[in-house]
Amino acid sequence: MKIYNTLTKRKEEFKPLVAGQISMYVCGPTVYNYIHIGNARSVIAFDTIRRYFEYRGYKVNYVSNFTDVDDKMINEARAEGITVPELADRYIKCYLEDTTALNVEPATKHPRATHEIPEIIEFIEQLIKNGYAYEAEGDVYYRAKKFKHYGELSSQNIAELEEGASEHVNDEEQQRKEDPIDFALWKKQKQPDEIAWQSPWGLGRPGWHIECSVMSTKYLGKTIDIHGGGQDLEFPHHENEIAQSEAATGQKFVNYWLHNGFVTVGHDEEKMSKSLHNFVTVHDLLKTVDPQVLRFFMASVQYRKQINYSQENLEQAKNILQRFKNTLINIDYRLEDATSESMATQLRQTIQETQTKFVTAMDDDINVQNALAAIYDLLPLVNANANSAQADKEALAQAKELLVQWLSIFGIDTAKLIQKSQTSDDEKITALVNERDEARKNKDWAKSDQLRDQLKELGITIQDTPQGTRWTRD
Repeated sequence: MKIYNTLTKRKEEFKPLVAGQISMYVCGPTVYNYIHIGNARSVIAFDTIRRYFEYRGYKVNYVSNFTDVDDKMINEARAEGITVPELADRYIKCYLEDTTALNVEPATKHPRATHEIPEIIEFIEQLIKNGYAYEAEGDVYYRAKKFKHYGELSSQNIAELEEGASEHVNDEEQQRKEDPIDFALWKKQKQPDEIAWQSPWGLGRPGWHIECSVMSTKYLGKTIDIHGGGQDLEFPHHENEIAQSEAATGQKFVNYWLHNGFVTVGHDEEKMSKSLHNFVTVHDLLKTVDPQVLRFFMASVQYRKQINYSQENLEQAKNILQRFKNTLINIDYRLEDATSESMATQLRQTIQETQTKFVTAMDDDINVQNALAAIYDLLPLVNANANSAQADKEALAQAKELLVQWLSIFGIDTAKLIQKSQTSDDEKITALVNERDEARKNKDWAKSDQLRDQLKELGITIQDTPQGTRWTRD
């Protein structure tokens, strides 16, 4: 299996630190609002990757944090007249509700920055002891230039970083810093109502980057297999994580860095973000969009590629899911009376070939598009066999088992997908179907067509099979 490592800028053979086990850390949300679908893209991308590793037999120790204190949270809590923890509790609950609706597997551990304050302070003290950090009037900064690999992950030039930073640092902060590119590990309390913890440097709170170094090494170890997040986190967040972690532990921090592509909107494919006010929250979207459709839309694009959010693309995902649903319904319907007397050699052979193609595609940096293309090619043959006079029960059962497994990697719950909802007009529809069957038996084709059209207006599709008439809702 090969995955693209952002640090080395190439695909590499994946070899975990411990055979059969994977340690995986993915940066989670800052919980001051509902997540938008740009945030959800990262959650779904890495959940899909995790699910594939589990499909391949790995045990995945998956940690994803909540940033529950920062400037945005302090400002929002102040505006609402509540505490930062109250704000965090509200939106952590909302996050878990939304991601559960999208069938995201719970993380092995969801640590919160504010629950790790003693460990954060201890970590900063170690960086000071090692000469990589310094205190300045209650703040603590990291000496970025001292870390010789700084900038390698995001291919940043130190001289250019220094020039750019000097233009954005105010005079007061510049006086405290030894260098413009140094970044905060600990921030002193600025106002009396600002949430703060006691530390060796006075009242304050953690900087953004330090929490992930602390939580990753605490819950997964000094060196981990995979660290993931959005492309926008490569710099400065992940760059700073590497600098902090390796300076504190003296060991390599991460073996494989994975970053997912952005979600864009509109014909000009502008990046979706809260700062641009062009975002759609998952909370609002789930009021009108089937969660399985949204999940499949996001999971069916290779994680490093950009996704363009549009109604047309959502509709396309819905139509593809409908194809899977129809195939699974066809299989279930035929399994009731199919036998294995007729050996569908072509179907059995194609199933095996598809299985190989699926794994080959997914082993190539989780190439979901090629993997799905292989499955799509299988569906017509499965449907043809399910509708034939002599279907192969064993082959159909195998096809169903694999489709359920494959779709689960993409977060699709096939039991929910194919469940038939009972409605008040079921009896009416069944009566019309029976009436049409009687018309066909009497060769009254005009009435048969009329009844088919009437059913179509009710959103019902009729299928005439060798085993009788079937109907499904559109």
